[in-house]
Amino acid sequence: MSNANAKQQCLLGCCIMGALSGLVCFVMMLMFSEYSLTGSIFMALVVAGISSPLMIFMFCRELPPIGTAAQPASVRQDEPARPVPGATTTPKPVAVPEPKQAAAAKPASAPAAAAPAAASDDGDKPEGLTAARDGKGDNLKEIKGVGPKLENLLNSMGYYHFDQIAGWSAKEVAWVDENLQGFKGRVSRDGWVDQAKILAAGGETEFSKRVDDGDVY
Repeated sequence: MSNANAKQQCLLGCCIMGALSGLVCFVMMLMFSEYSLTGSIFMALVVAGISSPLMIFMFCRELPPIGTAAQPASVRQDEPARPVPGATTTPKPVAVPEPKQAAAAKPASAPAAAAPAAASDDGDKPEGLTAARDGKGDNLKEIKGVGPKLENLLNSMGYYHFDQIAGWSAKEVAWVDENLQGFKGRVSRDGWVDQAKILAAGGETEFSKRVDDGDVY
């Protein structure tokens, strides 16, 4: 029997079963309900109209053969293709990125040449003596800030007397401040010129009194 004939017979059988269901409903409505003849006929038609399509759907629709699985509607684009057994596949060449060329090392900038130290202008150097007058210099230690070592340094530079230091100009003070090795800045910081003016005039300072009394050295 062909599939078409089988389907027709199934449809016919479902329609007959639906009609029988409507007939049974009609008889039941007349015998056991308060519906009139018209109401019973209407309910029988409703039951027949519902049961026939329902049975057609349940018994007459085509089903896929047993053992066959439904194929997916579409294959995901990102899913890799599975290799077929026995088929040889040629691997795709892998692109190897070219090594980046190392950036040319920038030449290290040459260190800036150190600025030459400002040379002392001997034109601002105070005038000195080759030796102390009358062979004896003043006690320069009476100037606050001048100790024995610094006194020897001043003598070696030609400065032996208070009046020499008292006559230094601002430029000369700056020159001596810059050239006192190990004692730079002491002249202006301790006010040597002002003290020397007092001592050169025969006066005394509070510090010179302490030196004369032996309280300092």
